[in-house]
Amino acid sequence: DQLHPGGNAYNMPSALRLEGHLDPAALARAFSELVRRHESLRTTFHADGGAPTQRIHPPGAFRLEEVDLSAHAHPEEEARRLAGEEQARPFDLATGPLLRVLLIRLSERQHLLVTTMHHIVSDGWSLGVFVREMVALYQAFTAGRPSPLSPLPVQYADHALWQRAWLRGEALEARIDWWRRHLEGAPAALELPTDLPRPPVASFRGDAVPVHLPRALSQTLAALCQAEGVTPFMALLAGFQALLSRYSGQDDVSVGGAMAGRRFQEQEGLIGFFVNTLVYRTRLDGDPSFRELLSRVRDTTLEAHAHQDLPFEKLVEALRPERDTSRSPLFQVNFTFQNMSLGTLEAPGLSFQPVPFEGGTGRFDLTLVLTDTPQGLTGSLEYATDLFRPETARRLVTHLHVLLEGALGGSHLRLSELPLLTDAERHQVLVEWNDSGAELPRDTVLHALFEAQALRTPDALALVFEGESLTYRQLDARANQLAHHLRALGVGPEVLVGLCVERSVELVVGMLGILKAGGAFLCLDPAHPTARVSLMLEDSGLQVLLTHKALLDQLPASLSCVPCCFDTDASLLSRRSTTPPGVDVLPDQLAYVIYTSGSTGRPKGTLLGHRGLCNSVLAAVRAHGLAATSRVLQFASPTFDAAILEIFAPLLAGATLVLAPRERLLPDAPLRALLAEQAVSTVTLTPSVLAQLTPADLPLLRTVISAGEALSAEVARRWSVGRTLLNAYGPTEATVCASITSGPVFPTEPSIGTPWPNTRLYVLDAHLRPVPVGVPGELFIGGVGLARGYLRRPALTAERFIPHPYSTEPGARLYRTGDRVRWRPRGDVEYLGRTDFQVKLRGFRIEPGEVEAALEEHTTVRQAVARVREDAPGLRRLVAYVVPASGESPDPAALRAFLQQRLPEYMVPTAFAVLEALPLTSSGKVDRDALPSPESRAGSPTA
Repeated sequence: DQLHPGGNAYNMPSALRLEGHLDPAALARAFSELVRRHESLRTTFHADGGAPTQRIHPPGAFRLEEVDLSAHAHPEEEARRLAGEEQARPFDLATGPLLRVLLIRLSERQHLLVTTMHHIVSDGWSLGVFVREMVALYQAFTAGRPSPLSPLPVQYADHALWQRAWLRGEALEARIDWWRRHLEGAPAALELPTDLPRPPVASFRGDAVPVHLPRALSQTLAALCQAEGVTPFMALLAGFQALLSRYSGQDDVSVGGAMAGRRFQEQEGLIGFFVNTLVYRTRLDGDPSFRELLSRVRDTTLEAHAHQDLPFEKLVEALRPERDTSRSPLFQVNFTFQNMSLGTLEAPGLSFQPVPFEGGTGRFDLTLVLTDTPQGLTGSLEYATDLFRPETARRLVTHLHVLLEGALGGSHLRLSELPLLTDAERHQVLVEWNDSGAELPRDTVLHALFEAQALRTPDALALVFEGESLTYRQLDARANQLAHHLRALGVGPEVLVGLCVERSVELVVGMLGILKAGGAFLCLDPAHPTARVSLMLEDSGLQVLLTHKALLDQLPASLSCVPCCFDTDASLLSRRSTTPPGVDVLPDQLAYVIYTSGSTGRPKGTLLGHRGLCNSVLAAVRAHGLAATSRVLQFASPTFDAAILEIFAPLLAGATLVLAPRERLLPDAPLRALLAEQAVSTVTLTPSVLAQLTPADLPLLRTVISAGEALSAEVARRWSVGRTLLNAYGPTEATVCASITSGPVFPTEPSIGTPWPNTRLYVLDAHLRPVPVGVPGELFIGGVGLARGYLRRPALTAERFIPHPYSTEPGARLYRTGDRVRWRPRGDVEYLGRTDFQVKLRGFRIEPGEVEAALEEHTTVRQAVARVREDAPGLRRLVAYVVPASGESPDPAALRAFLQQRLPEYMVPTAFAVLEALPLTSSGKVDRDALPSPESRAGSPTA
């Protein structure tokens, strides 16, 4: 309360429905006697000179507030409103009183009794004492008898004095020492997935959803407890912690729980704050069976109970965890189990029925409260409304029920094998949300689709490049000529042909010509270092290379493939036939190969076929809204898979493809001028590039596709007004695109959308089981767009392309993306980051391992780590951290020059920091999150 003055997080509300004839005067007298009897109910708390003190006030008449709603049109609804206001009203600890009672008259024989106490003078046990004694006193006073209650042997103040005397010396230190060892190395926080960003300071606003686990389940639970030698509390705690582990992905889970703290008989009849909070830490590593988990929970629970006398605030004071005003220390989830009920509460002519009270506070992220009743296990799940929506809390309750049913019916099952989803949820995430089937011609090849378009619109403008242009007829003819020439060089199905040219007409002619010859193309960027191009030439086993003479001269003389130069072989090409060569190419044959960054330091070639290519291109024509009037800019590097859709989608729609040299595509002024000059209507750009352009400057730009990086809410907001904004996602291995989101108005955090046509998305846990809505998992992709695998990398192919566990189709596979995502309630997917350390920067996928391997080849570097940092909003950059090989400190400028000879520019870090040693986690792994900002390395070379 000192941290959050005026708050109501420690209010304890309860309500009783009174049915029958009520004597309000006798009820008020009962409360006056309760306040006289229990000193705690007339105590106030003060800070005298900074030290907390309590003052016990003399007894007096208790004020019972009364409200008459019997004439109200909607008394029940109004009563709930008044009760909510009452329980939310804060207390003043110094002024008091710390007990309030509101009696609401609903009708002559119906009343609602609302009591609110501050937690500093009460606890859960005290509520039971309070209600039972109140009913006993009312019965006596209505009958004209005196109080039937025996005098209290002690008061709460006596307990406080005893506790203060005990908490000294060796006893205190022994308890602290045990708890310090018990919690050593525990995670600072349970990272549950939330619906809303965690605020810097917790507001303690909360709500609750009901929990009811049927009697049959509680009976089965009791039988299991007897067989395994555990209590119901232990079994329910084990189930709850298993659920939290599945939700968070953590295998070390701490949950708070309350102990009554009444170890002596004299304390049982007192009202006061006796309860103590314990931290139940359970390790769930090794994927134990539920039976084994019960054993672990039993052992840790018994040990915690043996050391329960240490007050929680003393534990926090001793351990001094790093304080975070957004969450509670040591644990963020609480569990309370009550196996005692109030029993039958009756007076002559009047019954008292407890009313579930939905409080408006949430002291923790989650609090599960369960009570064992004849009807089963009932209670509530309280949740912080800063973090969770009600539907998420309801799903948690459902999944707890499903998990417990599975655990009780199969305690031998490992935790990963326990069910979590209902049958309906499972069908939803596996089937309903993957209903992406689309009638697209898949039993064809891409160049055949282009030829059909060229026949439909032979004189339409197919592409423009600077002052050069080709109609569909001309483009088709030139591609046919190249195809005949390539056939003469031995190109046919499954033959890989390199294409090393700048953005130009020849780029498109080359791609189409290779496909028409039956071959597959591999684009090579002339701007990449010669060493990298040479590595791809060697690794791919190219048989033919299409290029220009000047570019060919830059390649090694030992080139093993047959070169064909567009400029020096122009005369020969012009004499070839302009009719299609008529090569029989099947849809499952190879169409192209793209090299992406590799985790071992070597790039890997991904093999893509015609069937997936046709599906993606035709789907893009529809999704991008392309028509004959569209003008589409080719922006991405031809070595990047986005270029595939940029080039082929307009050519299958009868639209115009706009090509431009590299220097005219530079973000900001050059690109803006190009877009306006060429009246571009459709463009695909990364969010980083979009952030540098102003939508108002480009009124003719009607469709914008964001791809290659996570789309920020700000960029989405700016570009979704007055035009169509699409957010596309997809790895190379899924033929460019796997999902897409469209506006017109994006949510606060743009998602990556729903499955691309004939594509399926699966969000799975580490054991390949579907996760619930809102829970992070790894994204797996299925469908016609999957690549064959990696060129000459069978082990890696088997690792990343796995048998489809949810398909009956023979040979069906899933691609493991390494992307961490979660389903949203409406059936779209939210991107959260990488499961490994692979990142995308400026639209390019970067494996830090490749950068690190190159750095460690330098003689002055012993160890290197690369990571993307965002030290300022929107400013993402690749930073390298190096440990010197000897006393000589590496020179950042020399390292940059060294990498520029080995890696493409986008893989060269923009900043370097020299460290004496890399920070490590407790398990000995590099702690990437602990790597400092390079600017903070004062005195060390950075650049």
